[in-house]
Amino acid sequence: MASKENRVPWFLWPFWLIWRLVTLIFELTGRLVAAVLGLVLMIVGVVLTITVIGAVIGIPLIIFGFLLMIRGFF
Repeated sequence: MASKENRVPWFLWPFWLIWRLVTLIFELTGRLVAAVLGLVLMIVGVVLTITVIGAVIGIPLIIFGFLLMIRGFF
């Protein structure tokens, strides 16, 4: 019975296809933004870690940026 609920009527199929395409574009864009933002946070974290006082903020930024990049890739 579960497969009957997931079926799209034939007259709604073009709209469903467009909706799936838009969803795919948003997912890929979101992943790209997450990866780029993670890289930027890692660079800022490294720059802050160069100064001894900024290391308190820089090291968590590096870790958070790395985790964000991993989330963007997978």
